[in-house]
Amino acid sequence: MSSNVEIKLNRRERFKAQMRPYNYLQELHTLDFESLGEGDRYYLQDCGIFNAEFAEEEFTLRIRVPGGRLTSQQVLFLTTLLKEYDLDMIITARAGLQIFGLESDNVFEIWQKVNNSGLSTWQSFGDNVRNIVCDVYDGYGVHHHIEVYPLIIQMQEQVLKVPHYVGMLPRRLSVGISGSSANVTSMFANDLYFALAQKDTTYGFNVYMGGKNSEVAQDADIFLLPNEVNNFFAAFLKAFYSYGSRGSRSKTRLFYLLESIGLGAFKSHILEFFPSNFHARGTLLLKQTQFKATETLQDGSFAFCYESDFGRISATEFENIASFAIKNSAEIRLGIDQNIYLLGLPEVNSTLISPKQSQTILACAGSEYCPFSFWNIKDETHYLPLEKIKRHQIQIGFSGCAKGCGRHRHTDIGLIGLKTNNFGATEGGARVFIGAQHSEGISVARPLFEMVPLEHLHQVISLIISLFEQSDIGHFETYSKEVLNQFSEGFLSLWYLANIQTSQSLALPIEAISATSKHTFDVEKGLIEHYFKDEAFSYEIDESFSVVVSQISKSLWTIQGKDPHYKPPINRTVARGSY
Repeated sequence: MSSNVEIKLNRRERFKAQMRPYNYLQELHTLDFESLGEGDRYYLQDCGIFNAEFAEEEFTLRIRVPGGRLTSQQVLFLTTLLKEYDLDMIITARAGLQIFGLESDNVFEIWQKVNNSGLSTWQSFGDNVRNIVCDVYDGYGVHHHIEVYPLIIQMQEQVLKVPHYVGMLPRRLSVGISGSSANVTSMFANDLYFALAQKDTTYGFNVYMGGKNSEVAQDADIFLLPNEVNNFFAAFLKAFYSYGSRGSRSKTRLFYLLESIGLGAFKSHILEFFPSNFHARGTLLLKQTQFKATETLQDGSFAFCYESDFGRISATEFENIASFAIKNSAEIRLGIDQNIYLLGLPEVNSTLISPKQSQTILACAGSEYCPFSFWNIKDETHYLPLEKIKRHQIQIGFSGCAKGCGRHRHTDIGLIGLKTNNFGATEGGARVFIGAQHSEGISVARPLFEMVPLEHLHQVISLIISLFEQSDIGHFETYSKEVLNQFSEGFLSLWYLANIQTSQSLALPIEAISATSKHTFDVEKGLIEHYFKDEAFSYEIDESFSVVVSQISKSLWTIQGKDPHYKPPINRTVARGSY
């Protein structure tokens, strides 16, 4: 371990120093699951078992599914398991599976059955390399140039059940790799991302590092050939293991290491373990692409996206999907969008029907399954205008807390479900983000509203989409680049609120974008005053828009008598600086 390690280790590092997780887990069969201590709960995560002290009788099991690939027999095995033990299951945002409803008297038995079936739960939680993900059409899609699944297996073999790495990294690592120029969802939230690139006439990967739910990964200025990926991954792991921070848990992600020592210094550490010098970046081959429910593949066969119940999948559904795949000789894959894909179909599917409109909506586990989530996010999706979202293929990320498992800042419109008392007797609300340029990892979404009561969320998202429709721009991400991100956050918040306040749907002034290259406060204030001058809108605008935004949002959204249609009088003047 490097001399850079802080003198005061965090609590998890102290457990690691007492006993390596791998050694602890060799005695798993002797553990009393009814009497777990803090250390037990920490170690168990490294073999895929999660249990919280405040819900000590409830256990969760997470299954690695490298590249999201499942065989029909594995699906049938899981179907039998869910029925036998009356368990629930969801598809995770890393194309894995999470099983709920295990109890202290059956968790070890179920864990054994899963790991003896050819599936693995190892290192799916904790300070590990998590399930390695790729584009769901890997090797099949019309946009693909390199099949990356063999590389995923090579990388996984370096860490899976390897004593040196089981639970021993400074923090978790999320890894993505894609040989496609078009991804189902953004990969730039990964700690390490290998993105398709080209140098001269050769295809390979540009390397990006340090992504997380609130940040895009940085361009490392490294180009790798496919046969260099495995050695680079090994060197990267050794560098992070050796030089990563093991102090405060809030600062142990790769992002903070890069922030502390700089990307150049970390690349130098990687070179200590890499057999040659790095090649400079190639040309990134990523572009905006929208996918339909049915896609034609390179070989002329078809793929079908079975839209899950925002990640939830029942045993009966899973069984039907396996039967359909067997009948049609199709391959089953899980997407990082929480949907199930069937590839290699001989004809366009017409018999397997998706129950939901969820193809572009990513939702975290929610309070139904996660102790950290404030709200049952998967059920709260009914507050969204699902038909409009589906029609325009708008990417939505919905997280149940600030941890951001719904990748809400790497989507067109992002939401965090949180509690609030800002608007009176309301039970919940959502923080709203907008405008990520996510396809090429340019920027994350910006804050739009600190909190919108759930009762009003449908109206707000509908208005955002309505203004997008009026722009006649085909993709929401293009709209973000060309329109939304030309204005300040405060101006956008006030523009949407002014529309709601005056019962209008006035499009953002695109003509003003070409009229000035820099939108100062005075310019933006002038736009508000011009477009809303004839309406019942007489608020005085403060210098950052924050006061008037706060006042109008509270005026509009304070729920009186639980009536979401309540509107206060709109003909009033707000004094500067008042609340």
